[in-house]
Amino acid sequence: MNLSLIALFVWLVVANMAAMLPSTDNHWRRAYGLMATGLPLLAWIFWENPVWVGMLALVAGLSVLRWPVVYLMQWLRRKVGQ
Repeated sequence: MNLSLIALFVWLVVANMAAMLPSTDNHWRRAYGLMATGLPLLAWIFWENPVWVGMLALVAGLSVLRWPVVYLMQWLRRKVGQ
């Protein structure tokens, strides 16, 4: 297991622990921080590993950050529908 996958597992543990803590803004500040750290991490994983490992990492990240993805899809539908 290389360092990028270890960093992914640490990111997933931190993301799950951040979700357990109470929040006044419905966890959006934490989601922004996770997105800011997750995107370079995802690029690093795609760089060092086969594509299927990167795709699994992408699916894992999307499962953690599912509400930002849902809101992004709704926003895109509104923009395309105009």
